[in-house]
Amino acid sequence: MFYQFYELNHAMIAPFRAAAQSMRLATENPFNPFSRTTAGRSFAAGLEVFERATRRYGKPEFGLTVIVDGEKVPVGERVVWSKPFCDLLHFEPPVTAVAARKPKLLIVAPMSGHYATLLRGTVDTLLPEADVYITDWKDARMVPLADGRFDLDDYIDYVIAMIRHLGPDTHVMAVCQPSVPVLAAVAVMEQDGDHLSPSSMTLMGGPIDTRINPTAVNQLAQTRPLKWFEDNVIMNVPWPQPGFMRPVYPGFLQLSGFMSMNLDRHVIAHKDFYLHLVKNDGDSAEKHRDFYDEYLAVMDLAAEFYLQTVDTVFIRHALPKGEMTHRGRLVDPGKIVRTALLTVEGENDDISGLGQTHAAQTLCNAISDERRLHYVQPDVGHYGVFNGSRFRREIAPRIISFMKANGRSNG
Repeated sequence: MFYQFYELNHAMIAPFRAAAQSMRLATENPFNPFSRTTAGRSFAAGLEVFERATRRYGKPEFGLTVIVDGEKVPVGERVVWSKPFCDLLHFEPPVTAVAARKPKLLIVAPMSGHYATLLRGTVDTLLPEADVYITDWKDARMVPLADGRFDLDDYIDYVIAMIRHLGPDTHVMAVCQPSVPVLAAVAVMEQDGDHLSPSSMTLMGGPIDTRINPTAVNQLAQTRPLKWFEDNVIMNVPWPQPGFMRPVYPGFLQLSGFMSMNLDRHVIAHKDFYLHLVKNDGDSAEKHRDFYDEYLAVMDLAAEFYLQTVDTVFIRHALPKGEMTHRGRLVDPGKIVRTALLTVEGENDDISGLGQTHAAQTLCNAISDERRLHYVQPDVGHYGVFNGSRFRREIAPRIISFMKANGRSNG
């Protein structure tokens, strides 16, 4: 019922939000003398803050561009593989922007609430040096119940299928949550002697072993049994959504959890946004809009995937204990031989504590020393592991260098 109440509340506020938007546009009209006064800007700022605080944010666009002959040219996006819960997107720069052959890179985006566009900066940074593909996970509330279930085993199957679809000499990179299923997928491929196992695997800020430096997120899972999560955060998608009656972990619940972790920071950010609007500081206000348009856009997760992940990764620590299974078969990272391994962590990561990702190096003990690397980026938190200036300057060049050094075409 809580999900239905949330939808009803959103519908009831909609007319007020529309009225606020209309009044704001009228107030900001340059022909309105009130718009040039402090009182007018204050009134318009208050209306925009209200409208944005009550809005449901849709799926953002990647909207990437490259420079060709001094002009910004859009980067094309094409779905090259598709299943009910995921599309595989290929970024296709204009032919004139493509030079020598680049490493083929599959970026596995998190399925943890936000859309794949959260990695826009990651893709933008790597695109000049790699042929980039990304998992565009679908909002579970938009997937009809007739399309079946989706759990952690299915996630691993999807990753394997996408690697096979991309063919020989593919590199795979997992950002945060997918580090566990990606490591499991590569282990399964190597156990099966699959000649299409990736050339390299990069795991970034992932919860491989959450017993190491546990964070607040990890501790929450440890203090409650799995039944608590099933009873308190799993709800059915309400009518008239396409996924009507599908059990999900709703995006709005995830967002409330994200926000509560740094509530003071978000309150201050919205206060500053209001003041920037009043002062007519367009650049600062636009940066706020860009960030929150992305941050507040969330999607529902299939209940079976969420619960199986909580149980396997955060409660039982099945992978580092050697107890994780896929379709009833034990997952053994020690069987990985052909795939090179790069692990990346942020010194101040408060989501995946320092050392949790490095644990993959211990599990993958059959990979030769010259084909493995671990890097800790000083002075960055979780987000800085895959985005921002230090990612562009320090981390991305290491990823590109590692892929080029371990491409199968090199040997």
